[in-house]
Amino acid sequence: MLATRIGGGAMLLAVASVALAAQTSGPAVDPGWLRADSAARSVAVTLVAALTPASGGLNFNGFTGGALTVTVPTGWTVTLHFKNQDQFLPHSVEIVRDTASVPLGPVTPAFPHAASKALDQGLPAGSGEDVRFVAAKPGAYLIFCAVPGHGQAGMWIRLTVSSAARAPSLQATAPH
Repeated sequence: MLATRIGGGAMLLAVASVALAAQTSGPAVDPGWLRADSAARSVAVTLVAALTPASGGLNFNGFTGGALTVTVPTGWTVTLHFKNQDQFLPHSVEIVRDTASVPLGPVTPAFPHAASKALDQGLPAGSGEDVRFVAAKPGAYLIFCAVPGHGQAGMWIRLTVSSAARAPSLQATAPH
């Protein structure tokens, strides 16, 4: 009987440890969010606003504050399949240069066409838009919600355009 209790207690401890690890490690990266065509030098990224309730829905694919990095080779065509899944708030998407502070609202995109329509008003719940641009210059950028205040509240992830990268990738990183 005592052995059963200890075993049961150990099982409970192991389950609690896994649950705690899941809470502290953040959301999982779904490899299905990224589809690359090396021959065409193009990548499609599924980008969902408020995929999870994290940060009150102010997230992309469940990530906030730069905790997800999308890396693409220089010169590739990038298509963001953007959808707003937030039931309460409108959201937009814009690629901006990574600077010391996140913009308060819309700014000039880092690349031509690298922004959704209605940047400051955002798209309503259930709607979406494809944002297509060429990642022409290597550097550090943000994929940012330009609805005023959303980016500053943490609704941004990272985009790295790399001349050394041979293929696109997704990587969870520590938030900043």
